[in-house]
Amino acid sequence: MELNSIIAIMFSRHLLVRLTDELQHSPAVALLGPRQVGKTTLALEAARSIRSIYLDLESERDRAKLAQPELYLADHLDKLVILDEVHRAPGLFPVLRGLIDQARRSGKRAGQYLLLGSASLDLLQQSGETLAGRIAYLELGPLNILETGPDRGDALWLRGGFPESFTAPNDSRSLRWRQNFIRAYLERDIPQFGPRIAAETLRRFWTMLAHHQGGLLNVAQLAGNLGVDAKTAQRYIDLLCALLLVRRLPPWHANIGKRLVKSPKVYVRDSGLVHALLDIESRETLLSHPVVGASWEGFVVDNLLSCAPASVQGYFYRTSGGAEVDLLLAWPGGELWAIEVKRSLSPKVERGFHAACEDLSPARKLVVYPGSESFPLGNDVHAVPLQALCRELATKTL
Repeated sequence: MELNSIIAIMFSRHLLVRLTDELQHSPAVALLGPRQVGKTTLALEAARSIRSIYLDLESERDRAKLAQPELYLADHLDKLVILDEVHRAPGLFPVLRGLIDQARRSGKRAGQYLLLGSASLDLLQQSGETLAGRIAYLELGPLNILETGPDRGDALWLRGGFPESFTAPNDSRSLRWRQNFIRAYLERDIPQFGPRIAAETLRRFWTMLAHHQGGLLNVAQLAGNLGVDAKTAQRYIDLLCALLLVRRLPPWHANIGKRLVKSPKVYVRDSGLVHALLDIESRETLLSHPVVGASWEGFVVDNLLSCAPASVQGYFYRTSGGAEVDLLLAWPGGELWAIEVKRSLSPKVERGFHAACEDLSPARKLVVYPGSESFPLGNDVHAVPLQALCRELATKTL
């Protein structure tokens, strides 16, 4: 049995329900996420009970089938067509639009195309422009704590959520897999998406972001440290964000009479990649490393946003006076949840969090910590385990 099939059996991805639902209601669905995160496995799982064909556009044989895409795809209008690594053939999008409209006229209105890509909508802009009103977008991230189970939380934090890294036989093999993953991205994958960037330069930049995990984005400082101009550094940030490898967490803006921080916070999105970039192999090394607190914060933020409904937006809040919230979840109806991240088993809430809550009047005030029980901390603040809050977010109905 192939490794991907084994991993599919081991983990049930919570996005499967949403993907199945979108395929029943949208003519085309784009499933976006970094390489090796499990998009192909998830797509084939969603298509298991329906007639489908799979084309890998990194395969010369499959690309050859689409030499005349109208003719080939017109013969498969009765099936779901899965197109993997669709950025390899951007000229397909106008063809898909015509075929979707042709199928609509014959009465088929959903489940025609599932497009898999390793970049965000910004890099697949042509699909957004060409298929407007015909396509739904879903993002698949690395495994989260609900998918791996709470007893593997420490391993998930250390190794990250890329399935092959997480399931490696030991920490050393896991680190080697992530180092090879980073090298492949720098030398093979990133050059596909834009102007050629020296792999070593981008590696240094990515490593600087790992050292700066969870810090405010200061493009001028990053540019100076790297020896490039600010415009070039901004382009590097934009590219890593578009490839879904780095997250810019925006600041919350509200007219509350306070001087608010306006720069986003920046995170390398997978904790395992943070540790690989910093050559952290074991939990013992991680716990003694200066990045440990920021790494845990990024791990918590990524898990919570992975489990929250798609309509929930994540922010942070900080004022020049020291009021601060690590993660602010904004619900569609306007409700706010203020979340502080602590790595202590006896978490204490700082004055800055209370001050921020006075500014924001959130409906929930929560401290996520690495323990296993929920308990009150006073002033309507509750300490909650990461898995418990992830489960609540994943099951909450809007």
